[in-house]
Amino acid sequence: MQHSIYPAKTPPLHHPVPQKPVTVPVMHSPPPPPSSSNSYYSSPYDASTSYSNGANLHPNSAAYPSWGGGGGSGGFLADPTAQMGLSVAKAAMSGGTDYAEKNINRYLSALRPYFAVTNTYVLQKLRLLLFPYRHTPWFRVSSTRSSTTPGGPLEYYYLPPREDLNSPDLYIPVMSIVTYILLNSFISGISGNFHPKQLAQTASTSFVIMVFEIAIMKLGVYLLSISNGNGEGQLLDLLGYSGYKFFGAIMTILIGEVLGQNGFLGWSVFLYFFAGNAFFLLRSLKYVLLPSENNPQEGRGVYTSSSTVPRIQRKKRRTWFLFFYSYVVQFLSALILTSGVGKGA
Repeated sequence: MQHSIYPAKTPPLHHPVPQKPVTVPVMHSPPPPPSSSNSYYSSPYDASTSYSNGANLHPNSAAYPSWGGGGGSGGFLADPTAQMGLSVAKAAMSGGTDYAEKNINRYLSALRPYFAVTNTYVLQKLRLLLFPYRHTPWFRVSSTRSSTTPGGPLEYYYLPPREDLNSPDLYIPVMSIVTYILLNSFISGISGNFHPKQLAQTASTSFVIMVFEIAIMKLGVYLLSISNGNGEGQLLDLLGYSGYKFFGAIMTILIGEVLGQNGFLGWSVFLYFFAGNAFFLLRSLKYVLLPSENNPQEGRGVYTSSSTVPRIQRKKRRTWFLFFYSYVVQFLSALILTSGVGKGA
């Protein structure tokens, strides 16, 4: 016989009965803060609001302060302090935007003429860089325009590259620098020595060389007391002239890869393009270092001299500095750009 594990009858459950009455304390709300005339600090414990009926409070009810801008007189945006802060922020943002737009437009306006080139100009300029010895004349063509100030004298300015072959541009230097970086990496890849960081190294080397050359030129302009009414224009001119050397470096590398970089033939190619670039700079930079006050075609009113040194002595110093920059400095730059090509990072 099987016996059940459960008892036959479950005893009834007994709940404990409290022996003493339990009193629940009544919760009272904290006292309202002192009354204030500012609607932003209005208290939810308003005398006009009744809580005795036990109504449920809703965040959108009048018992809560309004933080929005359209909720009546107690809104956050209606506070005078907040409105003043918003006004200051809007004025600051508007002033910063106007300043950025004005400066960006000024820089773009200064750069735009240096990229005003045509296909004819590019071909003629490259031919001039290859064979500069028979080119004439070398002076830049200038023109006049009305002054920006009412009643002021006429302003002299140089024509853009598409209208003057002797005018410097930035299109050829930029394209030459990019081509030089890619050509260096391509030759390294053919020889099996390419590394991605070589792109950054080649670009950094090119940038440092250009900065070094411009720093030397600006130092010479300062020491020789040559003043320029348009500092941005002179800096962009020097950037263009400093970038033309990359075209000669590209030609030297290409011919050297075909004919061989070592030996007499390789050095002959290097010296030819170096000498051509040096002669080109020697004649082109004359209007910067040797401005003529008598010939309006050579920068009258654009580059002037503020030196008190006698004219003959001043011209001699500037000629020697121009020779130093065109031959000594450019020789070092060309040697760095053309040596070590294809050896990898």
